Parts: sequence; structure tokens; C-alpha cells
Amino acid sequence: MSTPHNEANLGDIAKTVIMPGDPLRAKHIAEIFLDNYKLVNQIRNIYAYTGKYKGKEITIMASGMGMPSMGIYSFELFKFYDVENIIRIGTCGAYVPELNLFDIILSKSIFSESNFALTFHNENCHLLDTNITLNDLIKETANQNHIHIIEGNTICSDCFDPYMLQKDFDIFMGRIPKDFHPLSAEMEAFALCYNAKMLNKKATCLMTVVDSRFETRSATAEEREFGLNKMIKLALEASLKC
Repeated sequence: MSTPHNEANLGDIAKTVIMPGDPLRAKHIAEIFLDNYKLVNQIRNIYAYTGKYKGKEITIMASGMGMPSMGIYSFELFKFYDVENIIRIGTCGAYVPELNLFDIILSKSIFSESNFALTFHNENCHLLDTNITLNDLIKETANQNHIHIIEGNTICSDCFDPYMLQKDFDIFMGRIPKDFHPLSAEMEAFALCYNAKMLNKKATCLMTVVDSRFETRSATAEEREFGLNKMIKLALEASLKC
């Protein structure tokens, strides 16, 4: 069995998928953390690797950038490959001055102005919660491994945040629900969690801060690709409990 976007056969994909955006990050994770891994998809260079982490079968698959790309790949994983859990691991921008570069954020709720839900399922939905069960497993794992994480709300945007002008940002923030109080912003989590909601699956989002409205420095491309190992290890350790 395959789809237009995934050449893997049924059974090649594990029940739990760790999903970075960057295909090279997926390759890095497989090479560093997985035993006996194999490449099960490379259509459009969206790499997917299935292997063993501490004896448990795990798939690492890239999502690409943005909600349309995440929407396609996560939907097919849930619908056609019997995936039960997806943990997105990605990067984000900080929206509050208390956050520092390389802090790890766990999304609790996600707001998006996108019409992803309306277009895909005729539902005027712009606010979603991530999966409580997965979040509890991640928090428990973080505590056991002495990894500091911050749980809070996330904006999922169609635009890469640093490109927004300050005046446009203020107008944008005026459209956010007053009691939402976002910590961070990224570009994929809403589509992932909406697909999970629609198909009765589990999904959540872990992120590492790589830029901030309150910092002059942002993480380099190399740091974004290879400097996220603490978050990656947390996701993999939590996946053992899924």
C-alpha cells in the first residue's frame, strides 16, 4: 500500500511517529538515536525512517513546512497507516520575554486564523487543545529526566513570524482571543491536531525556541538542524510510554 505522498507499505510505519519539519532533522534523529533503522519513504525528499529506540519501534518522519504540508502527511499517517500518536518536534518563536533561546515548550492549546478546518471539514474551528494523555506522558518523562519544559499556548501561523513587521504584529495580536496569552508561534501544529481530532487520534507539539521578539540573536540554520537534541530525546523517551 502507498499514497501519492508516501511509498511506505502498511506495517512500515510504527504506531507512534515523531515528526520534525525538516527532512534532514529526521535523518539526523534516525542516525543518532535509532537502531536498525530503514528508510521507508523518500517521495519529495520527505524522509521517513522506522527503527528501534530502546527496543520499541518508532518512526521518524518529516512533515515539511506549514499547515498544508503537515495536513497531508499527518492525515495519511493517521488514516492509511494506522498511526495512533504523533508528537511534532519543531522550532518556534518566543512571544514573551521570559523565554530564552533553546527553552523547550509543550503546547497546551493552539490558535490559528487559518481556514484549514473550514476548507477540509466545513468546520469554522480556530482553537484546539493538544492531547492531554500525550502531554501528561511528556511532562512525566521530562520530570524523570530532569528536563525543564514550559507548558503554554501556541499560535499556528501561515506566515513565518520574523518576517512580520512590528505594526502588523500589533494588529495581528489584536485579533487573538483576549484570554489566550500565547507563549510562542509556529506553523504546523494546528493542522496536525485538527487531523487528530477529526480521526480520533492523539497529537501534540513540542518546540524549541530558536528566535524571539525580545532577542537580537536567533539560532543559526545549523543549530536548528542539529541543536535540538534535548527536545528530541524527550520526545523519544516519552514515546516509550505510548
